[in-house]
Amino acid sequence: MQQTLRRCRHSPTVEARRAWRELLITTPGLSDSISGVILYDETIRQQTTAGTAFLDVLSDAGILAGIKVDTGTTPLAGHPGEKVTEGLDGLRQRLSDYASLGARFVKWRAVFTVADGLPTGACLTANAGALARYASLCQEAGLVPVVEPEVLMAGRHTLTDCAAATGRVLQAVFEQLTDQDVLLEGMLLKPNMVLPGRDAERHGQDSVDEVAQATLTCLLRNVPAAVPGIVFLSGGQPPADASERLNAMNIPHRTAPLPWAVSFSFGRAIQQPALHTWKGQQGHFAAAQRELAHRATCNAAARRGEYTATLEQVAA
Repeated sequence: MQQTLRRCRHSPTVEARRAWRELLITTPGLSDSISGVILYDETIRQQTTAGTAFLDVLSDAGILAGIKVDTGTTPLAGHPGEKVTEGLDGLRQRLSDYASLGARFVKWRAVFTVADGLPTGACLTANAGALARYASLCQEAGLVPVVEPEVLMAGRHTLTDCAAATGRVLQAVFEQLTDQDVLLEGMLLKPNMVLPGRDAERHGQDSVDEVAQATLTCLLRNVPAAVPGIVFLSGGQPPADASERLNAMNIPHRTAPLPWAVSFSFGRAIQQPALHTWKGQQGHFAAAQRELAHRATCNAAARRGEYTATLEQVAA
């Protein structure tokens, strides 16, 4: 959230972040399309201007509260260009505290770069191991772990390169989850879609159906059927593109029934249009909420395979 506020040239003060988050969680009708919201340590303790705890606002709307618990990435020693996610120290106690506050699910993100020789086996092992240890601790605390291994869009890799790297990542993650006795039925997977890199020669030229098919093929090969749900990250995709690609994976007649629910856990692809409208100005509050509600509605339709370009035209 702090980085997003910087992009709109609005000072990322505590109050600015609180105001933005209040705009998000008080959007009318949000629960029609959104079932859970991922908070930060700062957010889970904040209140609206009227003095109502954010957790109470979400609970009253029928929306589950989750919490991000990793402490960010750091360069992986001995492996230039790769990173490892930290935050395992003290995690057992933090999970207990968050559960007592009212959190019901938890998120941990690991990132992987695609380039010549990357990701390395060392990066796969370090991050997959941390994801599995985190997930095991979450289930011990009675919380649902959202496991987020993200193959980044940065780079010149092709759709095929991304599919291969994503497959390797998922194989490593599920091997470690199994070794740590994580109950697969009690977790959610938050992966990237299979996409070419931003600097690839064919970036943007692969069709919606090609992206959808490559993504589903990769998931079918590497994600056990025991996992109940896959909730994609947006990873920097334009909002409408993310919706259209999710929709293509959910059109009922395109494939046999999938073994898991395929949904969304988008950040920027849902929030960015609203943030662009809001710009930190109270007078834009309602308009920004309408933008947010629209993107949530589009993605809920995509979750059902019912998204169409008409939805975007109506908003325009």
